[in-house]
Amino acid sequence: MSEWNIIFKPFSELLSNVVDNRGKTCPTAPSGLALIATNCIKNDNLYPVYENVRYISDETYKTWFRGHPLTGDLIFVTKGTPGRVCLVPSKVDFCIAQDMVAIRADNKKVNPKYLFAALRSAEIQGEIENLHVGSLIPHFKKGDFDKLQIPLPERELQEYIGEQYFTFSIKIDLLHRQNKTLEGMAEALWRKMFVEEAKETWITASVKDMINILSGFAFKSSDFVDSGKYRLITIKNVQDGYLDLSKTDYLGVIPEGMPDYCFLQNGDILLSLTGNVGRCCLVNEEDLLLNQRVAKLQARNVRDSAFTYIMFRKKTMRSILEELAKGTAQANLSPVETAKYKIQIPPQDLLENYSAEATPLIKKVLNNFNHIRTLSRLRDTLLPKLMSGEVRMKL
Repeated sequence: MSEWNIIFKPFSELLSNVVDNRGKTCPTAPSGLALIATNCIKNDNLYPVYENVRYISDETYKTWFRGHPLTGDLIFVTKGTPGRVCLVPSKVDFCIAQDMVAIRADNKKVNPKYLFAALRSAEIQGEIENLHVGSLIPHFKKGDFDKLQIPLPERELQEYIGEQYFTFSIKIDLLHRQNKTLEGMAEALWRKMFVEEAKETWITASVKDMINILSGFAFKSSDFVDSGKYRLITIKNVQDGYLDLSKTDYLGVIPEGMPDYCFLQNGDILLSLTGNVGRCCLVNEEDLLLNQRVAKLQARNVRDSAFTYIMFRKKTMRSILEELAKGTAQANLSPVETAKYKIQIPPQDLLENYSAEATPLIKKVLNNFNHIRTLSRLRDTLLPKLMSGEVRMKL
């Protein structure tokens, strides 16, 4: 099958504007307009997410920045996780911190949605990774944009690819938003039953009396292979509320002595122990193995799984875990010390009532993640074939 007539253009030549704010810390305020950082830009989300945001005053917004993103622009990360890119939504209620730029596609040279899809493609993401510099903290500087070559098929195909990618991404984004709502409902119920209506007569005990904290296995680098059946889950995969499998390591053989609980199951609860300690998410994939510095949270009573998940997803618990973590260069959370932390244990009948209401919500979250996985795989499988001409569409 013949390929499309594709030319390549430097990334820098396809842009009509770049908002590059100065590379130093912006003055912040207790409240005001949201200041998003690079952690808010994720290739799993269509738009930026609001995680650990800071705020700036109106005066800072007007005077400190060189420019601000507009609706339809792309936010492109240049440091730390270079290449991550999100779309700016119709309501721009944030400004961007350092280590990222807002870019505007030149519509005369490239379809904006196509450029977004191309930047998200595995091929271009791989090119960015090969081009970035910095051993400890990767950089992909604005001055290097001309080194990144973007494939440009015919304009009609660009528009088709852009619309298809955007349609898939909208559906995925809606499912992510629904999951946030579902978890919010489960957390509101948790707070009502176990905080607002808590009784002094409830038993105070250690976390370990309700939950087993099982550390992952210390695999050797020699166990890793380029591809295979089993993928290793490390701290880079555990995000707030979801499992990021965009980059995973594979295992050649199952090493002797690995505990059975390291074979992860659908619905397992994971907790990060290093770096961004306290991140908690659900497993919704198969053939995954638990690596060190990630723990599995296993409720002693399986009916308490929803209680366990929401307790560790709450911001208050995240703050507690961050305080428990030790280390100056990098925070490390000890499973042993975490297991000793004292909590109030509600009566069993209340736990069962909570489980009856919250478990269906968590199951819906898992079902949505499965749907997200299916849509993402279809989108990301179709995209490179369309871009290369391997799959041709009647336009």
